[in-house]
Amino acid sequence: MQPADLIDMFAEFGPVTIRRMFGGHGIYHQGRIIALHAFDEVWLKADGETAPHFAAAGSRQWVYEGKGKPAMMPYWSIPDAALDDPAELADWARLADAASRRAEISRKVRPSRRPS
Repeated sequence: MQPADLIDMFAEFGPVTIRRMFGGHGIYHQGRIIALHAFDEVWLKADGETAPHFAAAGSRQWVYEGKGKPAMMPYWSIPDAALDDPAELADWARLADAASRRAEISRKVRPSRRPS
C-alpha cells in the first residue's frame, strides 16, 4: 500500500500524514501516531480503554516474538466490517486517535526519573 492509498483510506476520518517507519508507514493525525501500516496490514492504536472494543469486533492484536516471549504491541487490526465502510473506519480511527491522545497526556504527566 502506498502513502496516497493510506491517506485516501483515512479521508472520512480526517487529514493524516504518513511517515516511513519499521519497513512500513506510521499514520499520524495532528502530529500523533494513530496507526501503522506494517506486514501488508493497517494496525490501529489502542489502549486499555479501547482494546476491548477491538477484541469484541474480532480484531487481532499485533504480537511478535521478542526475547523468547511474545511482545504485545498497542496496535490492533482493523475490524473486517470497517475495511469496506469508510464511515465505520472513521469511527475506529477516532478510537485510535483517543488512545493516542491519552498516551500523549500520560507521557507529559509522568514524573521525571532523573535524580534531584
